[in-house]
Amino acid sequence: MKGLQKDTKEVKKEMIRQLKYFQAVVRNNSFSEAAEECHISQSAISQQVQALERELGIDLLERKNRKFTITPAGEYVYKKSLVLIADYERMCREAARLSNADKATLRIGYLRCYSGQEFHLALEEFSAKYPDVLVKIEYGNHEELFQLLCTEGVDLVLNDQRRAFSDEYVNLVLMVGKEYVEISARNPIAALPSVTPQELKNIPCILVTSKEQRETERDYYQEVVGFQGDFLYAQNLEEARMMVIGGQGVMPVEGVRTAETAGSSMVRIPLFRGDSQITRNYCAFWKKNNSGYYVEEFADMLKGKFEIAD
Repeated sequence: MKGLQKDTKEVKKEMIRQLKYFQAVVRNNSFSEAAEECHISQSAISQQVQALERELGIDLLERKNRKFTITPAGEYVYKKSLVLIADYERMCREAARLSNADKATLRIGYLRCYSGQEFHLALEEFSAKYPDVLVKIEYGNHEELFQLLCTEGVDLVLNDQRRAFSDEYVNLVLMVGKEYVEISARNPIAALPSVTPQELKNIPCILVTSKEQRETERDYYQEVVGFQGDFLYAQNLEEARMMVIGGQGVMPVEGVRTAETAGSSMVRIPLFRGDSQITRNYCAFWKKNNSGYYVEEFADMLKGKFEIAD
């Protein structure tokens, strides 16, 4: 019985492996490129796909000379297998997590209103390299992230710099970001090459913040950045941008690098104070006494994404 169970388990693993090879062939539209991606020979990946076809009893690919097209049955298997493999891998990760209470965990604080893509790219790279490390993300505004870091609720935060650097922390400057605002393309101000907070005093300023941090964020944008008009609030960037498109106000954006925006509904304008564009430091912060391997590894990846973007 044990031998039969083992054989059945091996058959399932083999089919999952064959499905992954088949997915790679379809995704790359090439046996040679799929073989390179999967780190096996072209003949081996071809044999694995043929074995899958024999197991299923159908033709997945229609081969002609050195080219191929995917059959209707192959298209069906490809789409269904993407969901199947994703569910299988998620099941394995969750089962491993439940069976290992002391699983390695990296807790990261992420600036709620940040618009750049560097964090997402670093997270993708880290998760691919360390699939067994559980990554937990906590979202917050500046003060919420600062408190999480102080109380060791997170291991590392991506945050803007509003305080002097402390010797208690590693203060890794990732980018000196230039400040922009997003405004409805219908607003006449959208035609300006740049704008100052004073010129926006009659337009509500939309801030992305939790209810608990509204007053703190408002004070910062009034006293430090210089907005003097009314303030409106959104829970996330998507909601805030819908408000901008609807002409309800103007939104300061965090972490963007250019005046380009996606679509024609909004315009992104440089935010100036006097003759200079306002800038702000964005940093990775973590306690020096919590410089574990994964913390520093993720920080290095994050720094690399910012350097590539530059």
